[in-house]
Amino acid sequence: MQSIIDYFNKPLLKISLLFGLVTGLLAFCFFLGLYALDVMPLGKILDFGIYIIMIAGACWYYRKTVGQGFLHLWEALTIGYVVNCVAALINGWLIYLFITYVDPGIFTQYTTEMLQLLDAGKVELIKNIKEPEFLKMYQDIKSMQPSVVIKDEISKKMVMGIIPILIISLIFRKQNYGIYHNK
Repeated sequence: MQSIIDYFNKPLLKISLLFGLVTGLLAFCFFLGLYALDVMPLGKILDFGIYIIMIAGACWYYRKTVGQGFLHLWEALTIGYVVNCVAALINGWLIYLFITYVDPGIFTQYTTEMLQLLDAGKVELIKNIKEPEFLKMYQDIKSMQPSVVIKDEISKKMVMGIIPILIISLIFRKQNYGIYHNK
């Protein structure tokens, strides 16, 4: 048991996990805010701004407290991807629990809106992807289960996070080049 505790007792991992937890909770609060305003909260990617701010905050905090002003690129990338992944996982599970136990009607409304959107663009889609593929896509949406929200949240956030995490990492990195200057 001590070896597990020692493994997770690294500042890089602790800070990343903590910021990921907070980010996931904040993103879920954003979901609840949209729900309270009667805006369809599923399928929205507006919460990614919270992810970006928290990833930048985690890199800044790590550089300031642990690195004493220095941060390697690999540390920043690690922080960014761990925060992003943990936050997406927590947010996805919280949304899943919400649409499963609190208000299942949201998911039904979401799939209905997706099917209506598919019907509205049917002619153009059939021209581009042919009718058998369109029918398969239509059936896939009709047979979606609420658990798809978790996978959808994680996959969207991981793909959306690639460029912002790289940019944030490059902005916050600062290395000590003292060995090259005879200091």
